[in-house]
Amino acid sequence: MKLDSSRAVYEGMKEAGIDFAVSVPCVNLRFVLEMVDSDPEIRHVPVTREEEGFGVAAGAYMAGKTTAMLMQNSGLGNSVNVLASLYSLYHIPITMIVSHRGTRGEFMEAQIPMGRATTDILDILKIPYSTPETPSEARESIMELTELSLKRRHPVAVLLEVAYW
Repeated sequence: MKLDSSRAVYEGMKEAGIDFAVSVPCVNLRFVLEMVDSDPEIRHVPVTREEEGFGVAAGAYMAGKTTAMLMQNSGLGNSVNVLASLYSLYHIPITMIVSHRGTRGEFMEAQIPMGRATTDILDILKIPYSTPETPSEARESIMELTELSLKRRHPVAVLLEVAYW
């Protein structure tokens, strides 16, 4: 099931035209990251912190790329300023593919507070998001939200909860 869930995310990225991906390591996204890293049509730049990744992705967008950020929701908290300032001020689109830890089925208690805060943060930043439950929903969400992001020139997020994986 994990590979099917991961393949759906990867296929959604491909079908959405994403050709530049930045990532921070995440156990839930590991198979997606392997697929993206081995795809010669997607430039993949691993980074150590989310804020760094958003800066790299902003530059890639300005160079004509369709961008995605693969990250865990804990990194969303680290990225509020860059999303509220750089991405808002310059109308930069990006598709955030987020491993939403701290949701139903989470085994690590430390993940739960940020898990609860994630959608509130997105709502405050007025970032559209979806929470697909199946691989086919994830694939569709990535395609639809990427199109919306490019049209509105605004970030979007696909939240993949613990139960998704």
